Amino acid sequence: MHPGRRVCYRGAERSTSLSHTESFVQPVYKPYLTLCEGHRLCSTYRTSYRVSYRQIIRKLPPPMPECCPGWRRVNSHSCNQAVCAKPCANGGTCVKPNRCACPPGWTGSYCRKDVDECSSGTHACAQQCQNIAGSYQCGCGEGYLLSSDERSCEQVEHPVPNKTTDKLNNADEEPVDSDQMKEEVQDLRSRVEVLEKKLQLALAPLHSFTSLFLEEGLAEQTSLLSYSFQQLDRIDSLSEQIGFLEERLETCSCRDNR
Repeated sequence: MHPGRRVCYRGAERSTSLSHTESFVQPVYKPYLTLCEGHRLCSTYRTSYRVSYRQIIRKLPPPMPECCPGWRRVNSHSCNQAVCAKPCANGGTCVKPNRCACPPGWTGSYCRKDVDECSSGTHACAQQCQNIAGSYQCGCGEGYLLSSDERSCEQVEHPVPNKTTDKLNNADEEPVDSDQMKEEVQDLRSRVEVLEKKLQLALAPLHSFTSLFLEEGLAEQTSLLSYSFQQLDRIDSLSEQIGFLEERLETCSCRDNR
């Protein structure tokens, strides 16, 4: 039988013989004379047995050749399986001595190194790519959503623009009327002044802190305090809007002076 590939011999391939002695039972036939019918002499024999010995020579098959380093036999006469010093990681398979066949997303001798598809440009993302262990994930920019194939992006409809906020956010794309901006700033300032006056009237009964600890009227004082905090939140919000509008107004003024 041919040993096949990946076999290393340790000498010439030849057959050998093995000789040994074995015992067996041998029959022995001894003739003798006896008296037959009619008073005649007859010749016959009797059988006896003895132990004898004989020499047996048996031819042995040639020894199985040894596999080359890095290979071994598995349920076969040929050296059909590679041997890796370390186990293949992440689903890899040992195909050559100390060399693994890696699944997509992994590389290296033992499949322990991640493939960065985003940096190498081997991804299928339409817009954005984020590398993860053994694979990658696609993403989309602002105004787009990831499609069901998790690769392409679909444009989404923009919401109805807000009267004030969207105009400020899109100031770089659309021209802003400075007169209209001044009117909005003045309107917000007037609203802040009205709220401040209402707040002063609401806080007037709270100047005396001793009344807060009286059981009678405690619920009324708590409700009044909650209302005052709501007014403060509204003032802070309007103040932030005024500051933002003033910054945009200065930007518009600078553009007009160019």
